Amino acid sequence: ASPSRCLDPCLHYTALDDAWRSTDFDAVSGPRMCDSQRNWHGWYRLFLNNASVQMPERCVEKYKCGTDAPVWLTAPHPTTGDGVVEYGVCGSWTQGCCHFALSPILVKACLGNYYVYKFVSTAACNLAYCADSDKPHISW
Repeated sequence: ASPSRCLDPCLHYTALDDAWRSTDFDAVSGPRMCDSQRNWHGWYRLFLNNASVQMPERCVEKYKCGTDAPVWLTAPHPTTGDGVVEYGVCGSWTQGCCHFALSPILVKACLGNYYVYKFVSTAACNLAYCADSDKPHISW
């Protein structure tokens, strides 16, 4: 195993603080963002305005999160005892909450009440990962 595979993702992550990822951010009149072209590498922790947040665990209406089809987590987040868990993610669209069933991502709950995510390309545009503005403080 390479040394990077042994590093705890709770301590080795990239902060992702994009205001447009918020579930409150409306993209109807603005440019649409897309995560398919991004070179995802390693683990990420979501922030909104410097506050730690998590991905939504519910359907997010289209045109939110700065994109056409917002991407959300299909199950409740793990607990710290679960370790790294694979999760399904969906992109919402007119035809339904999971119109786009995307490649799974990895999620880990960290001590200190936050999560880290190993994102993958969304494979199409315009889809982007969401940050849940309704859950600024994580509790389990």
